[in-house]
Amino acid sequence: MAVSIIIRRSVKDETMAGRLAPLIVQLRSRATVQPGFLTDQTFSCLDCEGEYLIISTWNSLEDWNKWMHSEERMAIQRQVDELLGEKTLYRYYEAVVGGIPPRFSPDS
Repeated sequence: MAVSIIIRRSVKDETMAGRLAPLIVQLRSRATVQPGFLTDQTFSCLDCEGEYLIISTWNSLEDWNKWMHSEERMAIQRQVDELLGEKTLYRYYEAVVGGIPPRFSPDS
C-alpha cells in the first residue's frame, strides 16, 4: 500500500529561502527518479508565514526509507537542516481504507 511522507520546514526570511530553494530543487528532482516514488506536492501555510508542508507519496515505506537513508539524500538534507538551524520534521502515513480504525501499539 502506498505511503505518504509529510515533511515540514520553517523558513525564517527571504535570504534563507533564496539559499534553501536550490537544495529543495535538488531533493525533489532526485527523488522523482527513485524506485517507488509516485508524486509530491508542496504547500505554503496561509496562517503561519514561512512554514512549508511537503506531501511525498511512495509505493512503500521501504522505498521511501531507501531514499531517505541514501548518502545522496542525506548529504543534501544535512545542508538543509544546517541552513534552517533545525532538523526537518517527518511523519509517515498510510491511507485508512473502508473506515478501518487506525492501529495502536500496546504501549499507547
